[in-house]
Amino acid sequence: MNVNLTPQLEELVRAKVASGMYTSASEVVREALRLMDEQDRLRAAKLEQLREDVRQGLASGASQPWSASTMKSEARARRVRKTA
Repeated sequence: MNVNLTPQLEELVRAKVASGMYTSASEVVREALRLMDEQDRLRAAKLEQLREDVRQGLASGASQPWSASTMKSEARARRVRKTA
């Protein structure tokens, strides 16, 4: 298989081989593809988790009104009860 790279990517591959981290351009490309595959899998897992979170949220029922001042008051009351 032949792959055409931009001059910048070709230089990056050469630099990786020259650094001694990789023994050949093919090894650099294989590692890059493995990393891309891993990143794709992580992205898919995060997306699935987000979808699951949305499903759970929708299944939890109607939303309730929310007030920042009420929430702060309740938190302060809990803190006072813990220290008492």
